[in-house]
Amino acid sequence: MIPVAFVSHGAPPLALDLERGAELGRWAGSMPQPSAILVVSAHWEATPAAVGTTRTRDLIYDFGGFPRELYTLQYAAPGAPQVVERVAGLSAAERRDERGWDHGVWVPLLHMFPGADVPVAQLSLPSQQSPRELFELGRRLAPLRAEGVLLLASGGSVHNLSRLDWSGAAPPEDWALGFETWLRERLTEGDTEALLAYERAAPHVDLAHPTREHLQPLFVALGAAAEHPSPLRFPIGGFEYGNLSRTSIQFG
Repeated sequence: MIPVAFVSHGAPPLALDLERGAELGRWAGSMPQPSAILVVSAHWEATPAAVGTTRTRDLIYDFGGFPRELYTLQYAAPGAPQVVERVAGLSAAERRDERGWDHGVWVPLLHMFPGADVPVAQLSLPSQQSPRELFELGRRLAPLRAEGVLLLASGGSVHNLSRLDWSGAAPPEDWALGFETWLRERLTEGDTEALLAYERAAPHVDLAHPTREHLQPLFVALGAAAEHPSPLRFPIGGFEYGNLSRTSIQFG
């Protein structure tokens, strides 16, 4: 059974960071080799859910103000048309074949699967849905695990761009640590109900997630992992730019 994963994809310069990228590579290398990868990224919000391109397209550089080199990077993995068809059947997702991969897809994959030889598909994040509805979407996608497809939820466990320190010198603030600690504890305890009610239950929600889209992919991952409870791992942790979490999670 292929694991389910949530990656905090950080800031776009992660694509150029060989040291931190190596952590992602070691993590991916510790998992069984997938037959394909289905990514749910915080950077494609579309409700109802939609599936993107079935073939290799130009990447989407959906950011600004970073080194020119970032805008020349390529990730020419093959598309996964059979996975797209399967996802559409499982989730009733719409088809948007013109949609290429945003940086929530290609930045982590650049390090996790640097050979770009594993087929990739993307499912939009239906961000207008509730955490429970996102969880149920994940449950519908769970059969993909037995078919060798890695579901990679790409977002961030703490994500507030207005509270970053771009010098990299500041430590995380108490509110960031408090939310992250709560999240890890609820995950470790398997307290799904508290997680789905995080907006009422978690501390510092509006500071940790002034907009919710970077946490929402986690609920899809939780749903996909729910049918086969398995060991939980935090293969990558810590913060960068002060308050931007790097926590990544593996279910199974």
